[in-house]
Amino acid sequence: MTDDTDLQGRLEAIEGRLRLVEDQAALSQLVATYGPAVDSGSADSAAGLWHEDGVFDVVPMFELVGHEGIAGMVNGDGHQSLIHNGCGHVLTAPKLAIDGDDASGWNYAFNIRWDAAADRFWIARLSANEWQFRRDPGGWRVVRRTNINLDGTPAPRDLLRHAAEQPPDF
Repeated sequence: MTDDTDLQGRLEAIEGRLRLVEDQAALSQLVATYGPAVDSGSADSAAGLWHEDGVFDVVPMFELVGHEGIAGMVNGDGHQSLIHNGCGHVLTAPKLAIDGDDASGWNYAFNIRWDAAADRFWIARLSANEWQFRRDPGGWRVVRRTNINLDGTPAPRDLLRHAAEQPPDF
């Protein structure tokens, strides 16, 4: 009987570890989809990364709420001008903390732009990001993304400190 109990415990542990790896992969892919979605002008794909009432807070410039707000940003003149002149949103792999059907993530985002006159790319923006995710029957989606320029002020460092304080999930 002990062998069956031991085997059951080992199987449950393996299933738990596999679920964690699958969640990490799914969340990493979700974050990795943002850049290609906004840089291709795929407003519905970008907005679909968020829950219906999700928030994208670009401190202190604007806060977008819901699919309509996020898609509107992608379709807006400002963003369309960026991508038609050469722009890439490059996100680093997120540090993740997963707790059941809720998760948090932290990473960096670069906004890299093309300067045709100088025949070069330049980094227009480097920001710290904090993500809040929730799993629903359709999978993981963004509840909130906070994006703050790394401009030397305490706010982005405070945001990144949350990532540094999270123990590894492995």
